[in-house]
Amino acid sequence: MHNPGIMKYPNSEKLFERAKEHIPGGVNSPARAFRAVGGTPLFMKRAQGAYMYDEDGNELIDYIGSWGPMILGHSYPAVVDAVQKAAAGSTSFGTPTELEIHMAERVCGMVPGLNKVRMTNSGTEACMSTIRVARGYTGRDKIIKFEGCYHGHGDSFLIKAGSGALTLGHPSSPGVTAGTAKDTLTADFNNLDSVRQLLEQNSGEVAAVILEPVAGNMGCVPPRDGFLEGLRRLCDEHGALLIFDEVMCGFRIARGGAVERYGVQPDLMAYGKVIGAGMPVGAFGGHTEVMSVVAPDGPVYQAGTLSGNPVAMSAGLALLTELDEHPEIYGDLEKQSASLADGLMDVFERHDITVAANRVGSMLGFFFCEGPVRGFDDVSRTDTEFFARFFHGMLEEGVYLPPSAYEAWFVSHCHDGDVIRKTIDAADRVLPNLNQTRSVR
Repeated sequence: MHNPGIMKYPNSEKLFERAKEHIPGGVNSPARAFRAVGGTPLFMKRAQGAYMYDEDGNELIDYIGSWGPMILGHSYPAVVDAVQKAAAGSTSFGTPTELEIHMAERVCGMVPGLNKVRMTNSGTEACMSTIRVARGYTGRDKIIKFEGCYHGHGDSFLIKAGSGALTLGHPSSPGVTAGTAKDTLTADFNNLDSVRQLLEQNSGEVAAVILEPVAGNMGCVPPRDGFLEGLRRLCDEHGALLIFDEVMCGFRIARGGAVERYGVQPDLMAYGKVIGAGMPVGAFGGHTEVMSVVAPDGPVYQAGTLSGNPVAMSAGLALLTELDEHPEIYGDLEKQSASLADGLMDVFERHDITVAANRVGSMLGFFFCEGPVRGFDDVSRTDTEFFARFFHGMLEEGVYLPPSAYEAWFVSHCHDGDVIRKTIDAADRVLPNLNQTRSVR
């Protein structure tokens, strides 16, 4: 059990040193390395409800939720039971199963305008597949993405705008070729003019515009009023497809994700995280006409030996069934998340801390800068050094925040009034010991 102020991590420190011997950076995903906040990443042993427990026995209120999928909390009984039953039958067949049909029916029944869906093994794979389908369907090569939106580590997505959003992209990671980079154009999130100019300057060449409808990889940044609707009109005018990457927000901000919440219909959608209840699952889908180009129906090849894995399908289906059949969960999440956001903002104000906050459903973002925060340039003004101190202060109080100032927070159905009060009280104790020395930018 955690005791505020005396938390120790000797086992995590030892494990991290061991991990660095055979795993690059000691982690299997860079976001886990604590590079943005300093210190040693904690190694988790188990989790239950709203809490995680590390290898040193520390109890931590969890606001990562495995980066989104734990909507009903960790170790949710229906999900655990489904996984155990499926594994007893076999962990994989390499053949079709009825489970895949149930999953496809459930997903398509929850998301407006989703007619056909193909399962993948990750959100990255799902996003990569959507742009391949878009290129195959339109016969065009270029795509438009937005600075600050992350769509996995596919080559086409690891591009930055360079000197400005209206220039050709250049690789922002070694290993991405210049040939790939030239086909990726980067626009400014929540700025329709930047998209319009790219479409006009590359007339007849853009296959798709892809974005997180609610950005979750630069904190939580919602779309401005009219932004998604404007993208839909621009794509229609220029013959490009509109792709929603709902890997984070799908099934979390509403039963039907961003499509339901904002009433804007994309041509293709990518899913992950929630759709697998924490198992390595992704999916992409869209209108029947667009999906008809996917092999074996059409010429656009996409495959995966473990796609539709029975254990993963069972886990995801159990979670989605609970969400589909109990829509009141979303009302609860709205209230719980609002209570947390409002309570923390009151504490920040009381301690004279400059903070901007965004919230969409149970996704939250706190930025230590003047608001509003509407895009990557705004996000980049946040005081990362202050956040690092706040992160470690909260960790000492038994609250585990995302270890980066540029990641969204996630609230689960298990974050009840007691958990939220503990979090707010922890912030109230931490902030007097921190100094926000940054000049407001």
